[in-house]
Amino acid sequence: MVLIAAAVCTKAGKTIISRQFVDMTKARIEGLLAAFPKLMSSGKQHTFVETESVRYVYQPLEKVYMLLITTKASNILEDLETLRLFARVLPEYCNSMDELEIAENAFNLIFAFDEIITLGYRESVNLAQIRTFVEMDSHEEKVYQAVRMTQEREAKNKMREKAKELQRQRMEANKKNVKSPGFGGGFGSGGVPAIATVGDSANFMPEPIRPSYKPKQKPSVNAGPGAMKLGGKSHDVDTFVDQLKEEGDIILVGVITTPGAKLTPIMAQIINLELVHLRQEEKLNVRVGRDGGLQYFELLGLMTLRISDEKWGRIRVQIDSRQEMRGIQLQTHPNVDKELFRSRGQIGLKVPTKPFPLNTDVGVLKWRLQAQEETALPISINCWPSDNGEGGCDVNIEYELEQTDLELNNVQINIPLPLGCTPVVSECDGQYEHEPRRSMLVWTLPLIDASTKSGSMEFSAPSSNSADFFPLQVSFSSKTPYVKIKISEVLHVDDASSVKFSVESVLYTDSYEVV
Repeated sequence: MVLIAAAVCTKAGKTIISRQFVDMTKARIEGLLAAFPKLMSSGKQHTFVETESVRYVYQPLEKVYMLLITTKASNILEDLETLRLFARVLPEYCNSMDELEIAENAFNLIFAFDEIITLGYRESVNLAQIRTFVEMDSHEEKVYQAVRMTQEREAKNKMREKAKELQRQRMEANKKNVKSPGFGGGFGSGGVPAIATVGDSANFMPEPIRPSYKPKQKPSVNAGPGAMKLGGKSHDVDTFVDQLKEEGDIILVGVITTPGAKLTPIMAQIINLELVHLRQEEKLNVRVGRDGGLQYFELLGLMTLRISDEKWGRIRVQIDSRQEMRGIQLQTHPNVDKELFRSRGQIGLKVPTKPFPLNTDVGVLKWRLQAQEETALPISINCWPSDNGEGGCDVNIEYELEQTDLELNNVQINIPLPLGCTPVVSECDGQYEHEPRRSMLVWTLPLIDASTKSGSMEFSAPSSNSADFFPLQVSFSSKTPYVKIKISEVLHVDDASSVKFSVESVLYTDSYEVV
């Protein structure tokens, strides 16, 4: 088929939105859309109407028509199938088929239309994939947020160091009975309070960070019950998490994003950040067949090194138990000594006299693992729909933790449903939520580990068939790495002395589907 345009118009013939897929003048498209209501036969039920050059395929939806304009040579059966998919897209973004509602969601609808048709030809996509593509997270936004958090952390560390230095100067001045700089008598005596400035970090100016100490409040004089008090507290006392942050600990909270859903915390991990900090991040992409069989498995890993003190810039990272890396493709940074890594399992620079960059997350090691056997899966999902003899399906779905050394946090299994279907859940381990707007049943398990390695859910869905419940989308996160790359110690280049370090690990799903 060749699709010229897709449009939503009122039954009076007014076009609400229109998307053109082939090269054609605006006047020509407007003429085709204007001709449509004149070709409609009153009192007759049809799904298409033809002219000498084009075919109009349409479907009434309450107060509007979903209209496709195709060439006459296109296959009418394919046209009707595509029309049904377009008609299912509209309720995804509009609560009602009202003209104003459709106009307000015009951009989302046009984005969805573009996922169905490319250059006039139908793409092989279903409703769940369209929803995922339209509402996909922005990689650029994630990178920006990560950079912003890094810069804020640097600014806070510098501020904390400056505050400690001023505090030390104040204590030394008190010993000498001399007024210390920066903590003078305030505004009352006409003085200007000292301001500790933090240098720019990658052209980023953070929001002012106030020291954790608080000046003593002068008692109010003759203040009655209704009197206004100046200098009182404007905020509550910091929470426990804020206090941990002030003491130098970092609280990492991961999130799971599902299309159209709110951000959900997946884990809170308290890390005592050392001046030498290593982060191991792994991203998993998996596709499994609904009847079994691993179609695709790829794990991408990255180790980054961050040094916050220049005296620890010249170090080497010792990797232990490299036998665990068999079958894994490893790649070091071009500036890392490859021979040193191969022979001794150490990550160090080619030029030992040079230090690692300061206050920067430097990628030093990448790894990649591809597998063809289902035994490589962290978790397996078995979804078994069966006809209940009443025009619907009874669905049994179960999970099994395959890698028992992993702890999976906030596992979410998104099960697509037919449009307008309300499932009846009879049994469920964990929690579930029906999201009618997304036509989705979300099964959530806060934690899956060796003690809860299997579980199931059963539900019935009226007016459905077995294909309606695929593809399943699975997401989770874990602070236990999949590939056991153990960092045993960090050594100084000069004297091979041990250096204190911290390690952070995170494993998460980029895409995990049962199709």
